[in-house]
Amino acid sequence: MSSERGAVPDSANPDVVLVGGGIMSATLAALIGVVAPQWSVTVFESGADVAGESSGPWNNAGTGHAALCELNYTPAGPDGRVDPAKAVTINEQFQVSRQFWSHLVREGMTGSPKSFVTPVPHLSFVTGEDGRAYMRARHEALGAQPLFEGLEYTEDAAQLAEWLPLMMAGRDPRQTVAATRSTAGTDVNFGALTRLMLSDAEGRGVPVHCNQRVQHLERDTDGRWIVTVRDTVTGERRTVRTRFVFVGAGGGALPLLQRAGIPEIAGFGGFPVSGRFLRTTSPELVSSHQAKVYGQAAVGAPPMSLPHLDLRLIDGDHSLMFGPYAGFSPKFLKAGSLFDLPRSVRPDNLGSMLGVARTELALTRYLIRELMQSGSDRHQTLTHFVPD
Repeated sequence: MSSERGAVPDSANPDVVLVGGGIMSATLAALIGVVAPQWSVTVFESGADVAGESSGPWNNAGTGHAALCELNYTPAGPDGRVDPAKAVTINEQFQVSRQFWSHLVREGMTGSPKSFVTPVPHLSFVTGEDGRAYMRARHEALGAQPLFEGLEYTEDAAQLAEWLPLMMAGRDPRQTVAATRSTAGTDVNFGALTRLMLSDAEGRGVPVHCNQRVQHLERDTDGRWIVTVRDTVTGERRTVRTRFVFVGAGGGALPLLQRAGIPEIAGFGGFPVSGRFLRTTSPELVSSHQAKVYGQAAVGAPPMSLPHLDLRLIDGDHSLMFGPYAGFSPKFLKAGSLFDLPRSVRPDNLGSMLGVARTELALTRYLIRELMQSGSDRHQTLTHFVPD
């Protein structure tokens, strides 16, 4: 890429620096390539490869947040009515993403869509009378929305045995059950999509530097940013001057934005909760569960704990994931430091972090309870979803 058509770009002074080699930077690199192809762009990733952190396919459920099955997007009010507004907004955003990906495919920027998106039914599953009443209200609210056209509902165990044979096998026939199903759901491999978009960006002249950690951001007197980068292998440091800096949404964002000194970061802190999942590649189990299924959070548990049993197709292999089980880590990145969390504590965010522990007691109790679970406790949680 070049700052002017026909000119050779000054690699030490790109128009844009993208920090992090994840889905956010990859998407912005692709967007800039479409709307401002004359801009020079450089990507810095601290890991040995791109898409190694939050964008990695094993680090998310792959639903794309289409709101077809995630029950926390459709809260019920005191009168039992379900508000579809948040689910509709999220689904609209996902449709925009799909339109953008379609454009990239048509322009030859990502190759075949089969390499990163696969059709997979999305289901929501509940038990008990309260759960069934909620699911009826949810189906009524969403079924009236054009984006959720075709959303199926059933409380018939025989029908569910066809949709979800693994989950219905061995279940008490007296148990009240209900579910919705959308055959319009997908499984998105964000790691593969990230690599495809960044590979295309490199083909257009965008340097993607791995093992390069951005350590400091400083605004110069002329308004440009001075970006200090350290090679994680050799330890060598260098600086880059740029008009714009984009910091991805990964674990390294908080400390870097704190060091940048921008006033907007004041008050923000990290909460050391991670998600852990069980995983199987057993052909017998996988063949009996060809869907993504979300349930309801346990009483007193936060919305982030919604249990789900997901079919994943990653690098040509099928597997199932179940979770999440909460974990604890003071590291902000996989290859981070145990001191990441303590070092991020500032006078301006200490109150925010203490406030979470004080006001979000349900989250705190949930975290402590989860961390004390044994292997048999985790298996017991699984049997609520998969009795057999």
